[in-house]
Amino acid sequence: MYRRIYLMLCVIVLFAACSEDEPTTPDNGMPVVHDQSTYTVSLDENITFAEGLGHNNSSTIAFGIPLNLDVYSPDDNADNRPVFMFIHGGGFTGGTKTKPEIVEMANYYASRGWVFVSVDYRTTEELGEIEGMSQEQVSTYYKGIAPQEWIEHALQGAQTPKQFQQSIAMYAAQRDAKAALRWIVANSNTYGINVEFITVGGASAGAITTIALGISDQEHFRDEIPMTDDPTLSSTNLNETYDVRSMVYFWGSNIKLDVYEALYSINPYDTNDPELFMAHGNAYDPVTPYDEAIELQGIYDGLGIYSELVTLDGFGHGAWNAEVNGKGLYELSFDFLIERQNLNVE
Repeated sequence: MYRRIYLMLCVIVLFAACSEDEPTTPDNGMPVVHDQSTYTVSLDENITFAEGLGHNNSSTIAFGIPLNLDVYSPDDNADNRPVFMFIHGGGFTGGTKTKPEIVEMANYYASRGWVFVSVDYRTTEELGEIEGMSQEQVSTYYKGIAPQEWIEHALQGAQTPKQFQQSIAMYAAQRDAKAALRWIVANSNTYGINVEFITVGGASAGAITTIALGISDQEHFRDEIPMTDDPTLSSTNLNETYDVRSMVYFWGSNIKLDVYEALYSINPYDTNDPELFMAHGNAYDPVTPYDEAIELQGIYDGLGIYSELVTLDGFGHGAWNAEVNGKGLYELSFDFLIERQNLNVE
């Protein structure tokens, strides 16, 4: 009998020792992610999240155009996942949510526990043909797509029809990005998303749109056009709100906020803005100069908000393959998010 008790005590001690050696995840309500690729990734493609007004090359009256996104999610049945919405670049003249680097980034994050959402938006490809139109005709043509004051500002500043359309697309893209984020919140239960852990990111034009999304108030780029002029606004989950926790910016700028501030005399920055990770090359770049990142970091420093600027030394625009201290952009942004969002890591 004593021998049996002794053996039982040995087994109990052995199991206790083993449990002490096993890593444990704190039960603090924070999402759990992994530092290595762990899950297979499920992909829901071309989900229509809203409509936006646009044109084709023969239309005279704007019509509703479906706006789509792709959702990459880990196959883990979790219900407490962080979400990362990414906005592609393309100079507001094109681009796609399925750019190979974005697909690679989506799988990197989703395989580690994030829900990653890649979104499309209206560009100049959805703005028709304005060659030969008068300014009055152009204003009528784009009614409901951009506010009148934005159209007039673009007409004054643009040197070519292409530049003018880029400015119109810049506004439309912002409405679409905000609509996509409201869709994510509305469908958070479907994908097990914890809406307290929202990250928005983008590259180039997508980074410009990211900054304007995270920093501007929710009604900005939304309420300047009434629903009577843009009936597609009713398709954009207007009853939803969001709180962006972090922004990830690859070679962007704050030019869109500069325009908004100039038009509406609103300083969009305040101490409640999301924390910011920036990766920006310091080589010559006439599209999004390195000085833009320095300026944005200065604004953040002045407000006392945490930001991190990773300088991609010697790189210019579109430096997807850049590395700093042996880490690429996915890993650098990953490290920032898990640290600043205080996520549980396994």
